[in-house]
Amino acid sequence: MRALLRPLSRLLALLALSAFALAQPAAAQDVLRDAETEALLQQMIDPLAAAAGLQPGAVDVVLLNDPSINAFVAGGQRIYVHSGLINAAESANEVQGVLAHELGHITGGHIIGYSQGAGKATKISALSMLVGLAAALAGAPEAGMGAMALGQQAAIGSFLQFSRTQEASADAAGAEYLSKAGITGKGSLAFFKKLQNQEFRYGYSQSDEAGFARTHPLTGDRISRLEGVYEKDPAWNTPPDADQQRRFLAIKAKLYGYLATPAQTLNAYPETMTGVPARYARAYAYHKEARMDKALAETEALIAEEPDNPYFLELQGQVLLESGRPGDALAPLRRASELTHFTPLIASTFGHALIATEDSANYPEAEQVLRAAVGRDREIPFAWYQLGVVYAANGDMPRARLASAEQQVMTGNPAEALRSAQAAERGLPEGSPDWIRAQDVELQARAQLERQKDRK
Repeated sequence: MRALLRPLSRLLALLALSAFALAQPAAAQDVLRDAETEALLQQMIDPLAAAAGLQPGAVDVVLLNDPSINAFVAGGQRIYVHSGLINAAESANEVQGVLAHELGHITGGHIIGYSQGAGKATKISALSMLVGLAAALAGAPEAGMGAMALGQQAAIGSFLQFSRTQEASADAAGAEYLSKAGITGKGSLAFFKKLQNQEFRYGYSQSDEAGFARTHPLTGDRISRLEGVYEKDPAWNTPPDADQQRRFLAIKAKLYGYLATPAQTLNAYPETMTGVPARYARAYAYHKEARMDKALAETEALIAEEPDNPYFLELQGQVLLESGRPGDALAPLRRASELTHFTPLIASTFGHALIATEDSANYPEAEQVLRAAVGRDREIPFAWYQLGVVYAANGDMPRARLASAEQQVMTGNPAEALRSAQAAERGLPEGSPDWIRAQDVELQARAQLERQKDRK
């Protein structure tokens, strides 16, 4: 009996693993937060969301630190993009093509539908198991095993066919959204061709027989199908947004400089290259090597070219702050904050610089800046940490503990978050907004602890 059960258990484990990968894909991956990159990705997704009938800002794009070329959705209206995809893309238009496809998964409700497809496959396998078991009990064990094997094969085939159908649907929806937004599909096709070249490089078969064993349609078939759609579209010959492309090349180089080793960065962007992307990348490389004079020279060259670029000013302030010159960092960081209307990520760095001066006269401004930052974006653990420092310096220990609890629950330390939230709750006025928030964080921490216990 156990031998008969193994094929089904393996299938169920495979389906459960796939469901987990879709439901919690970012759990083990680092989220990369950068104000400039987030602003550009939001600008890229908003016209597509509008074409899909959604409000601007309704769909978030989250960048993950992962070198593979991938993007996905995982429930809700949020698209995850790997850093490897940004590095592989040559244009903003290519990335928009990927975002349009992923938006098609969101509007098609494919994550919800995934469980239905997996459920259908499981039912097919379970039914074949009952048939096989009945045959085995009737004295025909070989026939029973055959029925179960055929059922398992049919179940996997059903699931893969379901997945391919979803991908084809997302391709069609993505093409529709690009068209409605007046954006050419040339970038979408270019990126599919990149994927196809990668498949050729790694020896993936492109035969029709191999296509039946894939979760996605054959890339060549997708390209052929989309070429017929895009080339007839009125937006086909619409030039891509030049300013968006300029910004994309800058953030791509910036990301490379941040993630690659300094040697890799200086090899890819040697000093003979004097454009904005190269200077951006080298500034990060020099900063990582603690060659502060060279890092500051690159930021000064960038600012000389664009004096009111808030992200160049942010980088200059960051280099000064992290090289032990917080007082000098205040001016560029304050200006960067003002130019971006105190966007939370930049304002958080500004608040950090104010505290790092160790001048108590700067603490009231730091508290104001940091409270505003977490009020607009609660998902900045470092801002909560800095806010806790200010509260502790002012002797407000209950709120300092609450800020610590916020930071700890976001960084995967639920045990400490629970203790901090309970300590905050005891010291805060009962019924106050902060007292209620301490209870909320306590519940979050308990839920994390339960999930940890279940995994064990």
